[in-house]
Order: sequence, then C-alpha cells, then structure tokens
Amino acid sequence: MSDNAKQKLRFGISLPNRGILFGMAPEVLLETAEQADESGLFDGVWVGDNLLSKPRLEAMVTLSAIAARTRRVRLGTICFASFALRHPLLIALQGASLDVLSGGRYMMSACNGGGSSKGPQFAAELAAMGVKSKERVSRVEEGIEIIRLLWGAEPVTYHGQYYTLDNVDLQPKPVQEEIPLTIAVNPAPDADPAIVERAMRRVARLSNGWQSDGTPPETFRTRWNMVQDYAAEYGRADKVTDSVLHMMVNINDDPDVARREAVDFLDHYYGAGGVSAEKLDSWLAFGSPEAVIEKISAFVEAGCNTPVLRFVSPDQHGQLARCIEEVLPAFQSQIMTIQPA
Repeated sequence: MSDNAKQKLRFGISLPNRGILFGMAPEVLLETAEQADESGLFDGVWVGDNLLSKPRLEAMVTLSAIAARTRRVRLGTICFASFALRHPLLIALQGASLDVLSGGRYMMSACNGGGSSKGPQFAAELAAMGVKSKERVSRVEEGIEIIRLLWGAEPVTYHGQYYTLDNVDLQPKPVQEEIPLTIAVNPAPDADPAIVERAMRRVARLSNGWQSDGTPPETFRTRWNMVQDYAAEYGRADKVTDSVLHMMVNINDDPDVARREAVDFLDHYYGAGGVSAEKLDSWLAFGSPEAVIEKISAFVEAGCNTPVLRFVSPDQHGQLARCIEEVLPAFQSQIMTIQPA
C-alpha cells in the first residue's frame, strides 16, 4: 500500500439540497446530517450552492439549520458556485456568523461558478447579478483576499478592481483563528495545460486545499501533486493540505440496480443527460460495499484525504446506514476521530 493510502482521512457527506425540487422533504436533509454526526465517522457535512442556474435551498441558510441539529461535524459548501456573484463583505459576515453559531465548525470554499458558455441558465444567472462571465476568476481572487482581511483583527481598507472598502471593521469575528478555505476548480482532463497550471497555482497561492469532482484518479493524482509543488514554491506547503473529492455513491448488492437508481437520481438532479457517461465513470461509486470501497480507495491512493460522499438515491437514510456499517469500516484505521464540539 502506498504512503498516500496510509494518510489520515476526513470523510464528508454531501446533502442533496436540490432534492426538495423533486419531492425530498427538507427534514430528510436535517435527519441525515444528524445521522452522520452521531456516527462520529464523518468529519463534515456539505451542501451544494447556486442561485438561479441550479435552484436549491440556499447553502448558508441550510448550513445554519444543520448547525443547530449537529454537534461534531464541520460545515461547508461543496463548490460555493455563487462566490463570484456575492459581495465578499456578505460572505465574510455569513461565514463568521455560522462559525460563531456552530462553535467554530465552518469551512469555506470558493468557486468560479459556471460561465455563460456553459448554458443559458448560467448566462441568465450572471446577468441577473450584474457580473460578466470573464470577471469570475478575478472576482474570486479579490474576494478571498478581502474575506481573509475582514476576518482579521484590524479594520480593512481595500481598493480593488471590483470592491472598495474603507476602514471596515467586520463583527463578529469567527471563533476559529483561521477558517479553512478550499478552492473548487475542475478543468477537463484534456484541458489546455496552461489553463490547468493557472488553476492549480491559484489553489496553491490562495487556499488551504483543492476540491474536485468527476476527475479520474490519475488526473486527480497529477493535479494534486501540482498543487503541492506550487505551494512549496510559494512557501505555503504547510498551509495547503486538503485534497477534497466530491463522489456520487449508490450502495446496492445488484450493480445494475445501483447504477440505474443513481442515473435516475442524477437525471432529476441535474436534468436528463446532465451528467455525461464519461464523467459518471469517474464520479460514481456504485454496487456492493466492496465495489464502493474499491472506488474510494483508488482516489485515496491518488492523494485524496477528504472524500465527500453524496448518496444518489431517494433513500438517504438507508444508504448512509449501509455506508456507516459496511463501507467506512474498511477505512477505520485512517479516519480521523471526531470529538463532540
């Protein structure tokens, strides 16, 4: 077994907060969060984020409800896709407030979100928020800088390309001395190497880790190694430590049934055909517990230390129970022990 496979792991659960649009009761999300929290095996509960392009329960409001129902787990967004559309002062205040209310359990992410070329729903979202598609990356970079400053001890004066602050003292401050921040970015496996380098350098320069999804293990390994190399180059090797993978999971002893249920769930969630067969091959772990363990292990071997699992099934409770009882024990010696807050 490789050194990567022996690393400590932080498992997360990603709750389908779009599910209410096709019949899932909001209480299912909260109960599943409690179930994960009580197990002591999950480090974090994550929810997705969009404004208009992929309608759902708003991420920070949902995390606040989850904070009130849990005691151990950290709380985060699995791709904060609207980051570039929100003012960093608002993001900083929401994040600090959630950190205070949860007793220091917030973990932040940043994401460029979908560009106008990705589809009309993304173009409409950008237009509604008055943001040009080409501005997204620089808005994210500027926003991260401002939020870090606002969470610091001193009043902030900042004159940037998009945002201007003069002697702003944000209160309350977060409970944590430094809130962990990851950047979600996922260039296609065949993307221009220059684009990939810029993206991985952004992660290494500005964040504490990288989020990805739908990436083959070999691509994940290559890009995480790039991030670590660039972080060392910037003198931040000890700061950039989190490698996060969002993975879809359906546990069923009949692999055909598992795959059919997963595809049906994803078709409802993202629209029919919204997930390509190629992406599904990398994104979905399905079938018997042993098959799911094997798929997760391939990414752990590739350097992932934070697998975040979304159960693509109407039966969220049953899937989570099987995961706790039949999948996570295979990683027991590697899972970081989660203590009550």
